[in-house]
Amino acid sequence: MDVTTLYSIGELSRRTGLSVRTIRFYADSGVVAPTTRSPAGYRLYDPDALVRLQLLCTLRELGMELATIQRVLRCELSVAEVSAAHADAIDVQIRVLQLRRSVLRVLARREASPEEATLMHRLTQLSGEERRRLIDDFVDGTFGTVDADPSAVAMMRAAAPDLPGDPTSEQVAAWVELAELVGDEDFRARMRRTAVRQAAGRPLDIECDAGAELMEFTRQKVTEAMQSGIDPLGDRATPVIDDLVHRFAEALARTPDTEFRDWMAQQFEEAHDPRVDQYWRLVWLVNGWQVVPNLVPVYPWLIQSLRHDRDA
Repeated sequence: MDVTTLYSIGELSRRTGLSVRTIRFYADSGVVAPTTRSPAGYRLYDPDALVRLQLLCTLRELGMELATIQRVLRCELSVAEVSAAHADAIDVQIRVLQLRRSVLRVLARREASPEEATLMHRLTQLSGEERRRLIDDFVDGTFGTVDADPSAVAMMRAAAPDLPGDPTSEQVAAWVELAELVGDEDFRARMRRTAVRQAAGRPLDIECDAGAELMEFTRQKVTEAMQSGIDPLGDRATPVIDDLVHRFAEALARTPDTEFRDWMAQQFEEAHDPRVDQYWRLVWLVNGWQVVPNLVPVYPWLIQSLRHDRDA
């Protein structure tokens, strides 16, 4: 063999950036064996060995294990095969790291206690299947009776929260709060009552008596107030609520006094449960859904404003 086509171990070191000691290790391990030896007994390597070492360096820098690289060098696996598998593994690692980052940001923002940190970590470590099982158990526990309304159950399952693989810190915080909420028996009872009414599409008595036109007007005005950042307990809410009270009093042939305002608040409270509203807000956050205007709960704002006027 023409000795000019062979490289000494020092030349390989210069060409690959590997130390002589590392190359010897790979040679002794059979990863890249020397082609021959010089008359003086020094290891010599042909161009193919250089290519193999360069490939080994590339795959190692990409994070592949030596055992996998050896299989590539023995032609048991192709570079394409191991690259695809390794890319998939990195995708998983990225999702795990993103989740950890989101959890850490939430913990930092909340100045969480050790107990809260442990709980949040445990809840976010649940697999996708375990998270689905948690929500399924909530739905089954809430509606798992023989007389359960099928439409209510279907509505709950269709809108189940599903934490994405790369959640934001806001989604992580929402998921943790949801996980705690669905395990509360009092909340389950509240959700059962509300969901059955919503699924049945049963309007409130005041909605029927006031008529669709006035109810749509009310939703529009309250939504505008909420979007404008008007505090239901502030002075800017007064003209909004006064106008609505007078419109409802006229439609229902009532006097727009304090007693009537109190009655209105009681009527709208039948459709409002703060914890149920919070559940749906959390579901929207976790799922990354765009909030649909006609699903924004306007009754809480309306009730607060009515009650504030009564208490003033």
